[in-house]
Amino acid sequence: MALQGISVVELAGLAPGPFCGMVLADFGARVIRVDRPGSRYDLSGLARGKRSLALDLKQPRGVAVLRRLCAKSDVLLEPFRSGVMERLQLGPEILQRENPRLIYARLSGFGQSGSFSRLAGHDINYLALSGVLSKIGRSDENPYAPLNLLADFAGGGLMCALGIIMALFERTRSGKGQVIDANMVEGTAYLSSFLWKTQKLNLWKAPRGQNMLDGGAPFYTTYRTADGEFMAVGAIEPQFYELLIKGLELKPDELPNQMSMNDWPEMKKKFADVFAKKTKAEWCQIFDGTNACVTPVLTFEEVVSHDHNKERGSFITSEERDVSPRPAPLLSDTPAVPSFKRDPFVGEHTEEILKEFGFSLKEIDQLTSDKIIESHKAHSKFES
Repeated sequence: MALQGISVVELAGLAPGPFCGMVLADFGARVIRVDRPGSRYDLSGLARGKRSLALDLKQPRGVAVLRRLCAKSDVLLEPFRSGVMERLQLGPEILQRENPRLIYARLSGFGQSGSFSRLAGHDINYLALSGVLSKIGRSDENPYAPLNLLADFAGGGLMCALGIIMALFERTRSGKGQVIDANMVEGTAYLSSFLWKTQKLNLWKAPRGQNMLDGGAPFYTTYRTADGEFMAVGAIEPQFYELLIKGLELKPDELPNQMSMNDWPEMKKKFADVFAKKTKAEWCQIFDGTNACVTPVLTFEEVVSHDHNKERGSFITSEERDVSPRPAPLLSDTPAVPSFKRDPFVGEHTEEILKEFGFSLKEIDQLTSDKIIESHKAHSKFES
């Protein structure tokens, strides 16, 4: 795999950090998740392929253990607000002095500097500060966040993973690690570069929800079907729009020009009336195999059994029968090989990991006795 031989220490956090670590693990990195003692299970659900070490970083000896791990690792992934690691005496100036090759990845909401850097926040706040939230929502309605995908996972976890990969590549030339300041606000703003770069093309001149790509156009939105399901329409280009009109059995000469924005609201009503007359399955039969850019809005249950996804093997099933997306993108020579094992329990690999990093049995016993570390034997999560 592409990241085989790369060792990562991931400090447990909320969704963005665990996702970043899972991406690295899926592509071959050996990821150690450092969990807080006192819990049994990681709630992120993104621990695939990782091992767990339960370590109390509030105690100086716990800090010393982490420093020993980082001295022999390639990457440290930390998800805290600015200043937290420095207060723990785990800042980059200390860890990179002990290991100059260490890539120190900092994944935060607002970044390591600026007036918001030490404030709490969540996806919706980062999305708001990036400017992107102002563009999302129906006309005459409040802006709304599309789940917590944009800031947490795309602008945060995925951008951080990209930064780590680039830093690893650069290290092959310089031999040195570096500090990565990945944050959800700037990551999300960068994702929105298309919005910024196309403002002069008047793609966004109308109010929110009334433009071509934000739900305003009748040919780029979703419609309810007769059975209460939905179809997604993205027939932007004239040749695709022509096929859409044909499939809806409408007469082109009785419709206004496709790009007449003043007519869009009435056109949406007309299209909605037509879509409401057939079921989702019936519309699929009409549009499947065409270039009308009309597809069903699949539920999680449906997406796994859809022919296209089955043919590509787009979803995988763990040994506990949990289904999740296969890692992407596909690499021809060094593809990801995700683990099919269950996620680790908190502290399940504590002793195993410390032994690998040179800790003696006497040291491990003492750390356990002093409650610096915790170990939990593997058993079913359904046991009481």
